[in-house]
Amino acid sequence: MPRAILCVLDSFGIGGAPDAADYGDIGADTLLHIAEACAAGQGDQPGLRHGPLSLPNLDALGLGAAGRLSSGTLAPGLSGMPRGGRWGVGREVSKGKDTPSGHWEIAGVPVPFDWGYFPNTEPCFPPTLIEAFIKEAKLPGILGNKHASGTTIIAELGEEHIRTGRPICYTSIDSVFQIAAHESHFGLDRLYEICEIAFRLTEPMMIGRVIARPFVGETPETFKRTGNRRDFAIAPPEPTLLDRAKAAGRQVFAIGKISDIYATRGVTHKLKANGNMRLFDKTLEALEMAPDGALIFTNFVEFDQEFGHRRDVPGYAAALEDFDRRLPELIAKMQSDDLLILTADHGNDPTWRGSDHTREQVPILSFSPSLSQGEVGIRPSLADIGASIAQWLGLDVGPHGRSFL
Repeated sequence: MPRAILCVLDSFGIGGAPDAADYGDIGADTLLHIAEACAAGQGDQPGLRHGPLSLPNLDALGLGAAGRLSSGTLAPGLSGMPRGGRWGVGREVSKGKDTPSGHWEIAGVPVPFDWGYFPNTEPCFPPTLIEAFIKEAKLPGILGNKHASGTTIIAELGEEHIRTGRPICYTSIDSVFQIAAHESHFGLDRLYEICEIAFRLTEPMMIGRVIARPFVGETPETFKRTGNRRDFAIAPPEPTLLDRAKAAGRQVFAIGKISDIYATRGVTHKLKANGNMRLFDKTLEALEMAPDGALIFTNFVEFDQEFGHRRDVPGYAAALEDFDRRLPELIAKMQSDDLLILTADHGNDPTWRGSDHTREQVPILSFSPSLSQGEVGIRPSLADIGASIAQWLGLDVGPHGRSFL
């Protein structure tokens, strides 16, 4: 019985979304702009990387061709000549450009409603929400209460947080309420506890996630977020690919933040790791232990969290090249009837203004030793990915999406 490996390169868009204007993102293109910057020498960083963007393994699976189909331009450094598998472009129909919407749609459930958002004002959270949060969580108060980058606000307020015991609360353009706190001074379990309270209070507002952002260190120079992040998320409104797989008795390996994104639904094994390469290691480990019929689902968060939001072109380029170098390891461990799909949930162009996600189309790169090569075109919904995996695994395809296999 075949298995499926689904890898989401978080935020790796390829431009061209037809509704980009609705989000202020006309012209955003994560792949193309990284590649152009590298070709111009703007992706060089001593000790990290230099020269044109080099992604030979992703290119062989169709990345260059998919980027050209999406935006009309071949990214510098890529050949645009696939040598295996089926490739195409995914177009999101869900509203918003956030993590849950993209992931839910990939798993066969487009988001039919509008998320709630906090205004870009200071303070940004409603007073009634914060009053209830402080009271129910028994807190001396909060810090932040604004739109901010996670690393920046921790550097700004981390010492005051340690001194006062007040958690750092902030948001972004996404539908999210984030809480940063020190793992030892505040306590990891205590952070999770107050996040559960915040999630209960924000759920009626349709805020997609409350995210626990633990960190360590004693000074702004040494503060560092840890791998103990936890997302408290609204559950999908319908059964996803993960639910259908679990209901059919299959094993579902959720690696990274996948389990949190789906509110733990449909998951039989949860594997956590910090950093893309450790996530890659966990994916290989899951592939070693996964029985026939299993689904392995990994989110590679660093592309988005560490490089897209921080507008770090060299870092994003180096992370892509690191991932590309390891792809042959994954392919070598696949059985003859295993299916690998590489895709993304949205864009996050590191050359774009601000620090928000960008509304883009995404690559769909499919490979199996038993799958013929070919183009699958521009898919009208990311739900086609879930439908394709369901077909491959012999599961109910579900009401949304159509297989391209």
